[in-house]
Amino acid sequence: MQLIVLGLNHKTAPVEVRERFNFSAERTEAILRRLRASEFLSEAVLLSTCNRTEIYLVLEKPEDGLSFIRHLLKHIAGDHYNQEHFYNLTGVNCVKHLFRVVSSLDSLVIGEGQILSQIKNAYSIARRQGMTCTFLNTLFHRAIAVGKRVRTETRIAYNSVSVSSAAVDLAIKTVGDLTTANVLIIGAGHMGELTARHLCDKGAKNIFVANRDPLKAAALATKYQGIPIDFKAFWASAAQADIIITSTGATHYIITQKGMEKILPMRKNRPLILIDIAVPRDVAPEVGQMEGVFLYNIDDLEDVVDTNKAMRAIEAETAEQIIEEEVQGLKERLRYLSMRPVMLRLGDKMDLMRQRVLKHAFVKMPELTHDQRHIIDLMTQRLTHKFLREPMTAMNAVAGTCDEERYRKMISELFLLDNNKGDDLGNEKEYDYWN
Repeated sequence: MQLIVLGLNHKTAPVEVRERFNFSAERTEAILRRLRASEFLSEAVLLSTCNRTEIYLVLEKPEDGLSFIRHLLKHIAGDHYNQEHFYNLTGVNCVKHLFRVVSSLDSLVIGEGQILSQIKNAYSIARRQGMTCTFLNTLFHRAIAVGKRVRTETRIAYNSVSVSSAAVDLAIKTVGDLTTANVLIIGAGHMGELTARHLCDKGAKNIFVANRDPLKAAALATKYQGIPIDFKAFWASAAQADIIITSTGATHYIITQKGMEKILPMRKNRPLILIDIAVPRDVAPEVGQMEGVFLYNIDDLEDVVDTNKAMRAIEAETAEQIIEEEVQGLKERLRYLSMRPVMLRLGDKMDLMRQRVLKHAFVKMPELTHDQRHIIDLMTQRLTHKFLREPMTAMNAVAGTCDEERYRKMISELFLLDNNKGDDLGNEKEYDYWN
C-alpha cells in the first residue's frame, strides 16, 4: 500500500482551472462515496478550498489507484482536465506537504488562518463517510496538531495579510482614498465579513451589502455601518459603485457582460473596479475587456501578498524546522505500521495455537483447580510472548527499510501465515507507506 496526495493549487493551475475542481461539502461527500466503491484504495480525504484541491489517499494498488483517480477527475472536469496542472507526492513527501499546507506555508497568503479549519472540515467529512482508518486518522490528527503548534510557537499568523485584506489593499492601490468611494460587497459570508471589516479599517464610509439571504445582508451591513440592498436589485447599486468586491458561493457568474452593458451608460465614463475573490468566479472574464472596467480575480492578488511573504520569511524558517521535526516524529511513530498486519497475524496465530493446546491439556487433567488452570494459562502466555519477542523486534526494526518485503515474506512463509487451512487467520495485505 502507498500514501499519496494528488492535487493542484494556485501555483500549478490558474483560477479558471481551479474553479472546475472546487467542490461543495455535498459534492465532496458524493466523490468520497464514489471512491469508497473502488477496490484500489482503502482510505481517502478530499480537501477543496479557493486555492487548492487535494486528494490524500492510501492506495492498495498504487498504479491502478492513481489511474482510477485521474479518470475520475477527468470525468469531473471534462475538457478542462490537464494532468500537467496536478502534482503527485508520496510517502514522507506527502506528509511534509500536508504539514506545510496546514501551517499555511503553502498558501497564497502565508499565515492565513482559514486553512486549518478547512483541513479539519475535510477530515471530518471523510471520517463521517467511513473513508479514514488507522493511517489517515493518525496523519490528520497529527497534521492538525502541527498547524496549531506552528501558530503557537511562531508569529507567522501575527497581523497577517488575508485574501480579503489583500483585495482591499488592491482597491486602495487602484483608486486611492476609500473615504469617498462607493463600495458594493456581494456576498455576506465569512469572506464578505472580513472584507467589510478591512474596508472600515481603511476608512471606507459608503459600504453597500448584497446577499441572497436579506437577513445576512442586513446583519453584516449593520455591523459595519453599511447599507443592505436587495440582491435582485444589486445592479442599481452597481451602477453607482466605484468598487465591487464579490465573494459568493454561486456556481455561475453573478456579474455578466449583458448586465454590465445595461449599467455602463449610466456611469458616464466613471471607471469601475471589480475584485472577484470567489472560486468559482462571480464575474464573467469577458467583463474585464469592457471599456472603463478593471477586473481583478484572486490570482491577481499575488503581487499584493508578496510583501506578506517577505515579512514572514524568518517565521517561515522556524515553521519549516517544526515541520521537519514533526515529520520525523510521525515517521518514527508510524514506522511499525507497515509490518503491523503480519505481526498481528503472527501473534494471533500463536495465541490461537496456545489456546487449542491448553484446551486439550485441560480435558486430560480434569482434576486441576481453577487457580491451577489460571497459573498454567499465564505461564503459556508468557512463554508465547518470550518466543515472539525476537521475531517481533526484528520485524519492527526493518519496517520502512529495503529489507521489509523480504522479512514479511520470510515470516509469512515460515509460520504459514498465507496458508488458508488450519491455523490461518486470513490473507495478509502488503503495506508500503513510505515508498
